[in-house]
Amino acid sequence: MTRNKEITCIICPIGCKIQVKTDGKKIDVCDGHKCKRGIKYARSEALDPRRMLTSSILVNDGEWPLVSVKSSKTVPKNMIFTVLKEIKKSSINAPVNLGQILIKNVAGTKIDIIATKSIKKL
Repeated sequence: MTRNKEITCIICPIGCKIQVKTDGKKIDVCDGHKCKRGIKYARSEALDPRRMLTSSILVNDGEWPLVSVKSSKTVPKNMIFTVLKEIKKSSINAPVNLGQILIKNVAGTKIDIIATKSIKKL
């Protein structure tokens, strides 16, 4: 079954409204793109949408109660809530270092969760 879909490109400030047709396995970019980057983005968004994920993890005995974290790579959109659930049940003992991997292979995605700031121990 072929579906028509409009995707707003976020690669540059123009925000092209790209018209695509997809059957879930392949895509035909029809109209609306102003550059090749828009075509690439529309293909990715229609067939395998992914997002960078940011959140926070509880810190035990730290100068701050939470440390901000991000995913090492983009997370498949259908896995975001599963990954967030795993992050929510996690905690780390201080100290925490900027760039430290806090969760390896989160939810079996082969994506790591990384600290985006340092937290000193109390």
